[in-house]
Amino acid sequence: MIQSIDYLAILPTLIVAVGSAVVLMADAFDLPQRLTGPVTILVLVAASVALVPGHGRTTFCTGKSCSYVADDFTTLFQAIVLLAAIVVVLLSHAETRRSALPPGEYHFLLLAALTGALLLAAGRDLITLMVALETLSLPVFALVALRRHDGVASEAALKLFLVSVVSSAVTLFGISLVYGVTGAMYLDRVATGLAHLPPDLKPVAAAGIVLVIAGFGFKVAAVPFHFWAPDVYQGAPLPVAAFLSVVSKAGGFAGLTLVLTVGFWPLGGTWGPVLGVLSAVTMTLGNLLALRQRDAVRLLAWSSVAQSGYMLAPLAGGSHVRPHEWMTATAAYVAIYAIMNIGAFAVVTVVARRGRREIADYHGLARGNPGLAVAMAFFLVCLAGLPPGVMGLFAKIVVFRAAIGGAATWLAVIMAVNTVIGLYYYLGWAARLFSPAERPGTIRVGRAGGIAVALSLAGAVVVSVAPELVLHAAALAVP
Repeated sequence: MIQSIDYLAILPTLIVAVGSAVVLMADAFDLPQRLTGPVTILVLVAASVALVPGHGRTTFCTGKSCSYVADDFTTLFQAIVLLAAIVVVLLSHAETRRSALPPGEYHFLLLAALTGALLLAAGRDLITLMVALETLSLPVFALVALRRHDGVASEAALKLFLVSVVSSAVTLFGISLVYGVTGAMYLDRVATGLAHLPPDLKPVAAAGIVLVIAGFGFKVAAVPFHFWAPDVYQGAPLPVAAFLSVVSKAGGFAGLTLVLTVGFWPLGGTWGPVLGVLSAVTMTLGNLLALRQRDAVRLLAWSSVAQSGYMLAPLAGGSHVRPHEWMTATAAYVAIYAIMNIGAFAVVTVVARRGRREIADYHGLARGNPGLAVAMAFFLVCLAGLPPGVMGLFAKIVVFRAAIGGAATWLAVIMAVNTVIGLYYYLGWAARLFSPAERPGTIRVGRAGGIAVALSLAGAVVVSVAPELVLHAAALAVP
């Protein structure tokens, strides 16, 4: 069967994919290295603009089932990852020079991984989603290990590679089981097959679904599939760690949400309790281990693990909540988390250029650079979910409501306890920023780093003043 291609639908993904090849070829033909970053930014801006004409279109369809759907949900997640990627590229400007990274290879790999993240939000069949996962994962190995003479980076890349290989195998095995019992790959047809499944095949389908969830669990660093995250974040270049924490995680949650709410919803009573347990253990372990960290990047890594637990909470409702509510709560939390966390990583990246990676190094930052300290304090308050960081508070309220509405009151109680635990290390870090210091030292922020911090802070302030912007966008994005 010959399928027609709607190029407007795939235009954002196509622009980023072609842009990655252009950057690589330009580097091969000795394009001045100082132009690589601006060209990458131009590609990302063009892809962001292309979201508008492609909105609401579908392609690669067989009957009523399509492999690529550019609906509101897709547009929201693609906008999130594109905007976060712009901040990552800005942060990479100084990092590529400081760490002697090859700019052409670096930006090519960044755009290639971003292509996978964009495709994850648009894929509507299991094969497309699996290809998107691998397209997102494979370039990241090289990005983490791009500091070729750094043993810590090489070790981190090896850990990420081994974990990703295992997760891919687990995911493929789960997909094969689901296909075996339903005879379908399109998510809507998988849902139809599961809804009319004979009783003797339901255990096989349940095993396949759990394995697919486990595979995505590796990508989003959910416990017990989280153990790679702290070491990889610490060993990778900081902009790459920010990419993993925000762009990669947003792509993973987009794919997981689509698989569960579009394809696997008829067996929600089976996988809902599993995700509830994963959510509770993930947020608890992440917060408890974050309390023990002295390195800023490792603290953000464990905080990111804990945040994954909050994002999983709405999905734990299973059959007790309508898919619309799962998707709305998760989409809203991921969008708000992306703004908060990319901002925190932006400040940490700027401060780390002077070799300051410990939490103790942030003592008296307000005296050395008041603007940077205020920005970091605001991001930390947002992550903690306290005013004036109203965006973080609303994000937690959304997932609390989803958990309670999903008959998972016990999970809401665990979330409340974990929110209090998070207050300790978030506010403790924020307090250090304004504490007296004997020799605070002046921290100069480069132009690109300053723009990255300013963009993140502007986004956080706007969403804190008007959180309904994200909440309404998430509600409208879900059919």
